[in-house]
Amino acid sequence: MLESIVDLPVEKQIFYAVLGFSWTVYLWEAYLSYRQRKIYRTTTHVPPELGKIIDSETFQKSRLYQLDKSNFGFWSGLYSETEGTLILILGGIPFLWNIAGSVTARFGLGSEYEITQSLVFLTLATLFSAVTGLPWSLYNTFVIEEKHGFNQQTIGFFLKDAVKKFMVTQCILLPVTSLLLYIIKIGGDYFFIYAWLFTLAVTLVLVTIYADYIAPLFDKFTPLPEGELKTDIEALAKSISFPLTKVYVVEGSKRSSHSNAYFYGFFKNKRIVLFDTLLEDYSPLNKSGEPQTEQPESDESSPESKAKPKNKKQGCNNPEILAVLGHELGHWKLGHTVKNIVISQMNSFLCFSLFAVLIGRKELFVAFDFNDSQPTLIGLMIIFQFIFSPYNELLSFFLTVLSRRFEFQADAFARSMGKASELYSALIKLNKDNLGFPVADWLFSMWHYSHPPLLERLRALGNVKQD
Repeated sequence: MLESIVDLPVEKQIFYAVLGFSWTVYLWEAYLSYRQRKIYRTTTHVPPELGKIIDSETFQKSRLYQLDKSNFGFWSGLYSETEGTLILILGGIPFLWNIAGSVTARFGLGSEYEITQSLVFLTLATLFSAVTGLPWSLYNTFVIEEKHGFNQQTIGFFLKDAVKKFMVTQCILLPVTSLLLYIIKIGGDYFFIYAWLFTLAVTLVLVTIYADYIAPLFDKFTPLPEGELKTDIEALAKSISFPLTKVYVVEGSKRSSHSNAYFYGFFKNKRIVLFDTLLEDYSPLNKSGEPQTEQPESDESSPESKAKPKNKKQGCNNPEILAVLGHELGHWKLGHTVKNIVISQMNSFLCFSLFAVLIGRKELFVAFDFNDSQPTLIGLMIIFQFIFSPYNELLSFFLTVLSRRFEFQADAFARSMGKASELYSALIKLNKDNLGFPVADWLFSMWHYSHPPLLERLRALGNVKQD
């Protein structure tokens, strides 16, 4: 078998290598998921070491939720891998490229207008992806998330949101892609440097404007009201010289009851965003017994969300929120954000440099049925998505390991601020609110968990607290 593959033309070897590696990764992921599903199925009682941390009812709810998610992930992953394989075998990429050429030809634009054809191709490809992914997204939201009490959306709001996301994505993707292709074409021998600098600039701009101009298109951001919590957050930021300018609450509850918090901004203009579902005193999910006039977004007639009776208290109290923010600010103080940006940009520069070496290799294009042309966008797709896939897998694993290390360090930073016990209880509450399952297969955890499992984080906090 191996000898017959070696005897094939180099472009065929490339094609089968890409296909073979893709299925190897899929089978590896499927094996890891199988191991974790076995944990979900067999761990039906709270382990002794978790007896004081999680009650039996919550443990069973989280077990069933994660089991449903894992089963869904198996079938959606199998579909995705099969779809990708069929696209490659049946020549879906050159077929779509030719359709894009036919569209531009209708407007009198020939093959010399490669960038225009590339943008049409990109639009068609993202539209195809959105349409084929829609049933899976609908099932995940309105079957799995609905079943386990997380979904807060109506079908109408979901579809309106999906269309809005698609349009916003196109408004960003198409201009950026056209400029990138233009830079590559006119950049000469050092185009990879200019292309990298351009993507760096785009990344910095998007990070800067996302929360102020893009995120508000989808969610409502309001300043955190004056009060004890805001005063304490400002004092916490000041104690570590974090240049905080504003604190926002985002109305995440209109989509989901999952909770989160993050900060953003560059230099002296940092802002903190708290999900309303994180705040015990603000979460609409804790107010289901109050008059509807106090939460009109939960009216049955509202196109954005729907009322759901809640039997549990959600969110964290103020000291616990401060502990969570102590963890998040620890990422900033310890330079984790900057380190991640540096690693990302080093990787980007390396990939563009290798792309410059490989883009002239005709056999890469012939391998994917581009026998008569070598479009730059197709070259980017082939090299970055397919040829670099082994490297991308290794890099992803490295970043997962690094992320876990950063999470332990951020926990330790919050602990050093005297917030160990509050973070301890906050982690338990957040795990309960999000139905996180606290038992993990070691191999699945090592490969996938960018955040350490709950028990490992609690042990680290608890041991030092005792010291």
